[in-house]
Amino acid sequence: MDAHPTATADSRNPESLRTAILRGLSHLQAVLVGKDLQVRRAMAAMLSGGHLLIEDLPGVGKTTLARGLARILGGRFQRVQGTNDLLPSDLLGVHLWEAASQSFRFQPGPVFCNVLLLDELNRIGPKTQSAMLEVMVEGQVTLDRNTHPLPDPFYLIATQNPMDHSGTFPLPESQLDRFACVLHLGYPESAPEARVLRGEAGMDRLQQLEPTLDMDGWRLARAQVRKVGLSEPILDYVERVASRIRTEGAFCSTRALRQWIGLAQAEAWLEGRAFLVPDDLQATLGDAMAHRGTLDERRLNRGERRERLGRVLAEIPVGWKP
Repeated sequence: MDAHPTATADSRNPESLRTAILRGLSHLQAVLVGKDLQVRRAMAAMLSGGHLLIEDLPGVGKTTLARGLARILGGRFQRVQGTNDLLPSDLLGVHLWEAASQSFRFQPGPVFCNVLLLDELNRIGPKTQSAMLEVMVEGQVTLDRNTHPLPDPFYLIATQNPMDHSGTFPLPESQLDRFACVLHLGYPESAPEARVLRGEAGMDRLQQLEPTLDMDGWRLARAQVRKVGLSEPILDYVERVASRIRTEGAFCSTRALRQWIGLAQAEAWLEGRAFLVPDDLQATLGDAMAHRGTLDERRLNRGERRERLGRVLAEIPVGWKP
């Protein structure tokens, strides 16, 4: 999908970038009606430089959200349908022999794009799932001792069906930890669902969405998000929350903390602030951590994990050490 951005090169100050992104966000919320918070959080995940995992039942709007984000972001878009016979080369690419030059030529796979929709990720076998680990963190593909960088920005949006559905494979913790954010859409309320059924929203309206910025604009916006200030009390609060989560037996890596902070920075930037406050961290903790590890010896579902994380926040005081 080629970009036809609405923002021009002479409107690159932070406020103009934010205005353009908020306008695109509003248009996307008019397509995925009744899910304003999830749509905003998906945009924040992209601005933070992370990747997005959307978990839910089939047919509740996961692909609509992913496709809508892709249209707002612009750039080159690729979609891959997850199947159990998908090979690593089907995603990453392959070296082809050219008889004329008597040499191998690298044929890039679909991951070489700006926005990759990996639909039903957990229908892909473990070997092919593992092929995405380098892609998601390092933004590159290494094949036959050759390294090929991905386009910048690169944003992976993956959808996942519930694990009790047939033909699914569990995602390893190492892969889940590479997602900055997990979202759950759920069934829509009656009024938004009626709009979708009448064709006033949903997949039927995706073609109305246009890119908000060009790729340079998105790179600049991401750079602005990274500049959102982190005070020492904020970092102390992050460490105390992390310590409690780890004490209760959950997996909480340093990467997870960085992605949590990045998500909160994106939300603060969208609000027009140049600094983080505890509310930003508290609002994003569930989405940043609910998919990572277990919180006790049995596997909790995502809703239970979010409730437990909420109790952690309620028990950790803000601004001073106990």
